[in-house]
Amino acid sequence: MSSVTIRSGLSKGVSCSHFSPRFSSPPPPCCSRSAMPDEQELDVRYAPDADGQPDPGEIVWAWVAYEDDPTRGKDRPVLVVGCDGPRLLGLMLTSKDHDRDASEEARQGRYWIDVGAGDWDSERRPSEVRVDRLLRLDPNKVRREGAALQRSRFDDVITEMRRHQP
Repeated sequence: MSSVTIRSGLSKGVSCSHFSPRFSSPPPPCCSRSAMPDEQELDVRYAPDADGQPDPGEIVWAWVAYEDDPTRGKDRPVLVVGCDGPRLLGLMLTSKDHDRDASEEARQGRYWIDVGAGDWDSERRPSEVRVDRLLRLDPNKVRREGAALQRSRFDDVITEMRRHQP
């Protein structure tokens, strides 16, 4: 399998803000599990903009399908890491601590990185980002903007994402 080229345009000021999300009551599923296709360039960058629209570097809330049953899922925080054409690229967050079971998670092909607490969680619980499961989100289905992730943490997430993507 060929490696994937990820174009990292980490320049501030470039965003996916041309999307016009409609924040409404719970949307239908909008995220799907997606392995990164061979030889496809993905636009990964850090460009948060507190404009009410989802931008790379921001944690937003969206419906994420369960891996074992894509017809079911839950509304959860997702770190937007870039764009793939009209779709946002994202990595899901959890407040569950995977440090205790990191070796079991790795055996299952799941890898996590701590990002700390932030305004995306009303209880400000420490969060982890899953770096091996890249999601493609319809920007019109994103429910709300949560908060921007610190640049240094974002860069750490991208480094780990690149290590664990096929």
